[in-house]
This record gives sequence, C-alpha cells and structure tokens, in this order.
Amino acid sequence: MHALAAPLQRALVQRERDGTEGTNRPPIGVALATGAQWSVEDVVCTLGPRDRPFEERHASACLAIVAAGAFDYRSSSGAALLTPGALMLGRTGECFECGHRHAAGDRCISFHYDPDWLDEQAAAAGLAHGARCWTAPRVPPLRALAPIVARACANVRDEAATALEARNAWDELALGLAVATLQVAAGGKDAHGAATAAQPASARARVVAALRLIDETPDADHSLASLAAAAGVSEFYFLRTFSAVAGVTPHQYLLRARLRSAALRLVSEDTKIVDIAFASGFNDVSNFNAAFRAEFGASPRAWRAEERGRRLAATSWPGAAHARAQYGRT
Repeated sequence: MHALAAPLQRALVQRERDGTEGTNRPPIGVALATGAQWSVEDVVCTLGPRDRPFEERHASACLAIVAAGAFDYRSSSGAALLTPGALMLGRTGECFECGHRHAAGDRCISFHYDPDWLDEQAAAAGLAHGARCWTAPRVPPLRALAPIVARACANVRDEAATALEARNAWDELALGLAVATLQVAAGGKDAHGAATAAQPASARARVVAALRLIDETPDADHSLASLAAAAGVSEFYFLRTFSAVAGVTPHQYLLRARLRSAALRLVSEDTKIVDIAFASGFNDVSNFNAAFRAEFGASPRAWRAEERGRRLAATSWPGAAHARAQYGRT
C-alpha cells in the first residue's frame, strides 16, 4: 500500500512545513467520478494528535474505504478505529467526528449515495433495507469485500485515466461496493463495530502503532510474538486487544495487507508474479497463489488479466478518444 500512502505522506510533510499543525484544517476531497445517484472522491486528511476531532454531518449515505492511515470515527452508530482495508459507514443526516489521537493523517476513497437509490438496489438484491441497515460504524477488513476494495484502490492509482474514462470505470464499482456492503451489513458480520470504544487509550495506541508497522513493512517477517514484543505486551494481551480494536486478528490483517499490496502491483507493474509474491512477504509461490485465490476469487494471473482488461475497456468505450484529446492525453 506504499503508493496509496505516498500522497498522504506528502500532504503531512507540506503541512509541517507550512506550520499549520493544530489549526484544524478540514480534509481535502478531490472528485474522482460522478454518476446519477452516486459520487466518489479521494479524501486526504492531515489532522493529527494536536488537532481537535473533526466534526461533520453526512449529507448522503456514505461508504469510505480507508486506503492509508488510521483514525478514530464516532457517530450515533458507535465508535471504531478505522484502518486500511476497512469501510467507514455513514447514514444520511448523521453527525460524526473523526480524530487522530495516536497518528496523523489518513486517505479514504469516499463513495456517496442517494439513500432512495440504495433502497432500490437493496430490494433488487433481496435485502430488506438499504443504508438504514448500517447500524455499525464500520466494516473491518473482510474477505467478502477484499476484491472490490483492491479494485477501488487500483482505480485510484490509475492516474492516466481522464475524468470521463474514470466515470466509465467507477460506475460498476460504485454499485458493486454498495450491494456487497449491504449484504455484509445485513448479515451482521462486523461483530466488533462498536466494541473499540471500551478499549483504553493506551491499548488503542499500541494497536495503531502495530497497524502502521504492518502497513509500512507488509513484506517483513512479522509474527504474533514480534508484534507483541514491539508493543511491549504479552502475546495474549496483544492478540485480544488487536482483535477488539481492529476487528480482525493480527494474522488476518497482515495477510490482507500483503495481498492488497500484491493485487495493486499485479495491475500496475509488469513484474513477474513470483517476484511480486516474494516482495509481498510470501516465501512460497504456491502458498501465495492459494491465499490470493481464496481472497480475491481468482489466480494472480487471472486477476492481472481481468483488471487490465477493465482498464482497456474503460479507454475503449465510445467517446474515450474524444476524452483523451480533450484532456491532452494520448
């Protein structure tokens, strides 16, 4: 996830140079694409421990994929720590606040939906309710959502797409994410959605430090023992606390961090699959292939071909040539 974290790190460095820490600067959102009933933007927040929690109100139903960084999120649905790969859930008109008590900055891919449209999609999928069934503040990194989360992150990295081409590429993704999240939320799979508020601040700080260590070095030889030692606590205490705060075990989080990194590299690089496997922290190619297929429902080779095919289709639709000419792309 290094490439996704790079813009965030540049923004944090720039804010430090400007000397504006502690001034409660609001997050900066850049529109990525807009449809009739949805929109998506790339939101970078540079708030840190010296800033007050940012208070806001959801103007529409919101699904935000955390691409980099971690932050505390609180709404009427509860409180949770949002980590890379997790989804922040927000209902129309709901007040919320985001804070960064333990580490500065985050980057989110934020989808906004018309709630009536979401109700229609929920009904079509055989679900009783739309965004109104989002009774938890988050969905942790889950296998059920891993492919679409990775696809969204890969789309953000595709800086060569024009605005019109991006609209074509995001359309299917926006609907797929909404329905998949509604299905997960309806199934009550986020057992840890509101549990994190009960954890002491010191425990949450240790978990955030461990998350940052994993995200910055997913290829390193992390283990429960080494992560617990770095946090300065027993393995049992670390496992229990990490699972309560992050919503998944340390092993699950590490594995998904490695697989997301590999999925992005497969799309953006021509590197051999075996080299990507080793660079992502896997010591055995067969284990990498098995884990990748279990997470994304396709082999690494098939994933690469499918995602590159999606991008080719996005640049081949009628009007794409005009879009490239209009935006000066060749």
